[in-house]
Amino acid sequence: MTQKPQKYRSSSIRLNLSKDAWEKVGRAAALLLSIGITVGIILGRNQIESMAIYGYPANFLVSLLSSATVVIPAPGFAVVLVTGAVLNPVGVGIAAGLGAALGEITGYLAGLSGQKIFHERPLYKRVQELMGKSGMLIIFTMAFVPNPFFDVGGMIAGAMRMPAWRFFIACCLGKTLRFVLIALSVSILN
Repeated sequence: MTQKPQKYRSSSIRLNLSKDAWEKVGRAAALLLSIGITVGIILGRNQIESMAIYGYPANFLVSLLSSATVVIPAPGFAVVLVTGAVLNPVGVGIAAGLGAALGEITGYLAGLSGQKIFHERPLYKRVQELMGKSGMLIIFTMAFVPNPFFDVGGMIAGAMRMPAWRFFIACCLGKTLRFVLIALSVSILN
């Protein structure tokens, strides 16, 4: 008797997960990404501050990295102060504002991943009403005024599923205006 040669099938793994399960996986991945970026920035703090000598790209990169930390402050402000005195302050503000807005996406993603945590809080409905009516204005104001609560605002925006592009635009406008004004004031005083 001769044996027929066996056909080898590629063994691919299929994950038959429900939509709800995929959402949980996505939320967990977003949270892990946010935590990983935060830990990396905290560990590399000194190297980030030394990048100020590289001008506009450094402003962008340092602002991105310092804003990517969730809840823990990082040294982005210092670079704007240093470079605003020697470079075009408007360019410094724009580079830093764009970088900071991109970095704040980590807080938004953390909120997106922890959406169910926020739903259980009694204050959530009130904040949801405010964000629903004027979410972009709230994010703009929080981004413009230096405060330690912006990450919380980003998390709430993510938890409420504010469209990412609306969050980014409001954040970018607020952060850019703030950094332009800071760089201009340093330039004028110098």
